[in-house]
Amino acid sequence: MDSSEIEVVTTLRAAGCVFAEDEARLLMDAAGSGRELDELVQRRVAGTPLEYLLGWVEFHGIRVGVRAGVFVPRQRTTFLVDEAAALASFRVGKALTVVDLCCGSGALGLALLVSLHNTDERGRPAAEFVDGAVRSGADESLDEQGGTPGAVPAVELIAADIDPVAVACARDNLAVYDAQVYQGDLFEALPERLQGRVDLLLANTPYVPSAMIARMPPEARDHEPATALDGGGDGLDIFRRVATEAAHWLAPGGHLLVEISEGQAETAAAVLADHALSPRIAHSPDRHATIAVGTKPRTYFRPVN
Repeated sequence: MDSSEIEVVTTLRAAGCVFAEDEARLLMDAAGSGRELDELVQRRVAGTPLEYLLGWVEFHGIRVGVRAGVFVPRQRTTFLVDEAAALASFRVGKALTVVDLCCGSGALGLALLVSLHNTDERGRPAAEFVDGAVRSGADESLDEQGGTPGAVPAVELIAADIDPVAVACARDNLAVYDAQVYQGDLFEALPERLQGRVDLLLANTPYVPSAMIARMPPEARDHEPATALDGGGDGLDIFRRVATEAAHWLAPGGHLLVEISEGQAETAAAVLADHALSPRIAHSPDRHATIAVGTKPRTYFRPVN
């Protein structure tokens, strides 16, 4: 460690950065000059999230672009991606329609595509595109042979967010996959053609109770959009809105996956059941993550309100 790095580490540690050594190396790699490094360190000490300064966050083994004003995906949310990939694996050889609602940077949809297809560490697929869907090169040879179990399915990804800054960020991240990203309030943003066709509906809705926002770390509270954090009185306001309409958009046997807190699990399961979805709660103690999964029955009768 040279003298300049020691100085940066000392400054960051004095400001309360827990991983000062790691952050120092990242900032030094990102800086194009000594002056730029000084500016980055000053902004970090002032509380700007590290991910905003770098312009990316590592998520599920890939770099996802982020920018000021966009929610930074949390590492615990990789559990939701893993659960979605596991559910997709049961649809061997079948095309998938995936929606990433409240998409933010598009990290969930991007990570899921990377999980389902052989791509490099930057998220660039070794794939070809068919009618807007990405397919691995191996799929075409399987088609020619009539298909075999274990073939990676074609995946159409659609993402949406109410925040125009998030939409622009997601479009940049997902452009390589030719995914469509729409701006609007939840399902209002989606094309009508998707009704009854969505196999996997990922929704990283805000779930922090309003009264708890003030207790969040300043990096999140002061820099990330409130619409991506504040979930209302009990934290489940947006979750309820999604659950209310999810069955109308899901295909028979399709799944809704939403991250929640462990303390919200019982209520979330009841909400899903009230809206004709079979509920399941999954936990990852290692990642301190909890998700609610709602599955649409293959025989579905829309609830009468």
